Amino acid sequence: MFVLLDDVWHPIPKLGVQPEAIPHVHNSGWVQSPGAEILGDSTRHNELERYIKGVIGHFANDKRVLVWDLYNEPDNVAGQPGRRELEVTNKHIYSLLLLKKVMKWAREVNPGQPLTTGIWKGNIDHWGTPDSLPVLDRYMLMNSDIISFHAYDGEIDNVKKKITELKKYNRPLFCTEYLARGVGNTFETVLPILKENKIAAINWGFVSGKTNTIYPWKSWDSTFTSEPAIWHHDILREDGTPYSMEETDFIKQLSSSSE
Repeated sequence: MFVLLDDVWHPIPKLGVQPEAIPHVHNSGWVQSPGAEILGDSTRHNELERYIKGVIGHFANDKRVLVWDLYNEPDNVAGQPGRRELEVTNKHIYSLLLLKKVMKWAREVNPGQPLTTGIWKGNIDHWGTPDSLPVLDRYMLMNSDIISFHAYDGEIDNVKKKITELKKYNRPLFCTEYLARGVGNTFETVLPILKENKIAAINWGFVSGKTNTIYPWKSWDSTFTSEPAIWHHDILREDGTPYSMEETDFIKQLSSSSE
């Protein structure tokens, strides 16, 4: 699943050698695409057309590609101190303008795989009633071939509520981000719900590495000096051993159990 654009983390991406990751800080090196300079200038949006069409066109009939996620969390903002001030003013307006162009370019390529943009915020009671949603969220849902969504909820009933609401669109569902152990969003709590509802899913993270996503979001403004007792994301250590053997055994057992 390719993700072509992203409104998350540092709003000023740069070419060339990238900064070293900040130790013990969640996702310190992640950057937005295209970033504030281009996003906030609608006259420059068309600079992205060749990129969007080139990538989709190259893989348009590639069986390895399951789905195109065109734009990750449009209208999200940098959470780190010192970076929020660099964000685009009225970002939701520019993100919607760009998303509409990207969707148009992708449709012109007409790939063999479905297109989606995952809903991730807002009042989940309204996720199934698009007329009650902000215009950006409504556009995301109404123009996706499959409905994708993020589910980092600690309240597991909220995960169930999201699924109930999104089923109203009568399209395949795909949870493209979940797993935030520190708030109670775990494999043990979420995976059974997804399996019961036959929802494909991708958890955040596989092997602990330079992204430092074993650390929680609060590491942006809190100090950590060693590995947290509860990993936020990821499953395996760098040597391939599990963070939690009990958790890994649970995943295996759930995967092998009958429907």
